[in-house]
Amino acid sequence: MACSSCSSSGGGCSTTSAKGCGSKGSCSSGCTRLNVFDWLQDLEMPSDFKEFDLVEVRFKGGRKDFFRNKTRIPLITGDAVVVESAGSGWHLGHVSLKGELVRLQMKKKKVPLDSKDIRTILRVATEQDVERWQAVRDLETGTMFKARAVVDELRLKMKLSDVEYQADRTRATFFYSADDRVDFRDLIKRLADEFRVRVEMRQISLRHEAGRLGGIGSCGRELCCSTWLTDFKSVSTTAARYQNLSLNPAKLSGQCGRLKCCLNYELDTYLDALKDIPQVQRPLQTEKGDYTLQKTDIFKKKMWFAVRGDNNWVVVPTERVREVLELNKRGEKPESLLAPVREEEKAPEVTAIVEGSLERLDDKIKASKRSKRGKKKKEKGSEEVVPTPVATARPARNHPPRPTVPSDPREATPAPPAEGEGPAAGEERSRPRGAAARPLNRRGRGRGEGRRSDASRPQDSASATPGGEPSRPPREGRPPRSTAPGETPEASEARRSRSNRRGGRSGRPGGGGGEPAAPSSAS
Repeated sequence: MACSSCSSSGGGCSTTSAKGCGSKGSCSSGCTRLNVFDWLQDLEMPSDFKEFDLVEVRFKGGRKDFFRNKTRIPLITGDAVVVESAGSGWHLGHVSLKGELVRLQMKKKKVPLDSKDIRTILRVATEQDVERWQAVRDLETGTMFKARAVVDELRLKMKLSDVEYQADRTRATFFYSADDRVDFRDLIKRLADEFRVRVEMRQISLRHEAGRLGGIGSCGRELCCSTWLTDFKSVSTTAARYQNLSLNPAKLSGQCGRLKCCLNYELDTYLDALKDIPQVQRPLQTEKGDYTLQKTDIFKKKMWFAVRGDNNWVVVPTERVREVLELNKRGEKPESLLAPVREEEKAPEVTAIVEGSLERLDDKIKASKRSKRGKKKKEKGSEEVVPTPVATARPARNHPPRPTVPSDPREATPAPPAEGEGPAAGEERSRPRGAAARPLNRRGRGRGEGRRSDASRPQDSASATPGGEPSRPPREGRPPRSTAPGETPEASEARRSRSNRRGGRSGRPGGGGGEPAAPSSAS
């Protein structure tokens, strides 16, 4: 059983189902058209119901015709049937429509039900009929090329587009297109002698030619005329003007060389939308100049205007265009083409409507950060800068434990001086020790560098020695320094100062870790 929707297929349908092609809707010849499924074919009709006896049959190239089923043969959409030919013989086609739908189709095409031109259906096609029809179809391509060669020899201004053999191979119909009338009497004689058949020449329009040949349109789909469109209506350039399309023949023309049939599809929708668009035949007059219409968006109801010589277009809604047209009719000119701006009341924000502020968490975080920064600034401002302590003489080795000195000398806090001690004792407790005092003895300085002169040391008249050199007052809880027997106090002091200097240079633990020693009276 051949495909019901593709009379041009080379082979039979891939399925023998009476309901047409399979789920993919394709036949063995590569046809991809989907069949129309008859959902009412399995329903039982009333006993007194008489089915409509006319059937629509489809042939090659989408050509359809109506035939009468006089013998009431049970037919299903897609069946291959043998019908009477227009002259003599028989032809093979496929049922495309039956039942009451055929009555509506004939009414639409204005075909009378009792017309004498309606031929009858002979029988359902057998396998032998289908094989014979298929063999005839295989001869059509070679016949067309040979016929085109004959046309070129006779120099006829015509174009052969297709050839269709009758199923019994008694007649061949040649479809051609031409701009003017063509005298093809010599052509018919040559073709009849060449192919030994009765030749019939039939002129078709360019639209029918494109439908028979097929192709892909600019939309990327198969041509409408080769798939579902059978009735061709005239298409004019007014349809393109109503849709505001550029009148470019290259864009508006289809593969047939005529205006695209799809220009008529949306024409009614555009005509309905144009009822709300004002017709601007003259420039709109304003105090700033005359504005000419440049473009119109029909569905958005917006119009573009521009002053002559200015490339800046102004978008104006259709309501404003009507107002300006009415003002121009009364002889008035508005200040501007655009409507005056009205100050609208601002709608309350969401944060004001919702209970509480949506940004309250952000405010809390920002406030906490600010408070922390303020506290840090206050702490920094309250810190006192501790001056660098003055180096004094190294105390004896049997002194009490030293306080821990931080790495940063600025963070060292001076210890309060003990009772009875002078400012020298307080400075001695607060001065840096260890690594903080080492840079004073770096290389590059002389041995005498870093030593303070006697004038820079704090003087105390009460504790001055008889030679004018001050001496450190004794500390509480510390035994007085002992002198060797027979040694004067001055010699004992000089001996101790020399030992302190040697310990500072050698880096011994008792040497003060590189602190400068106080000059002695002997030196």
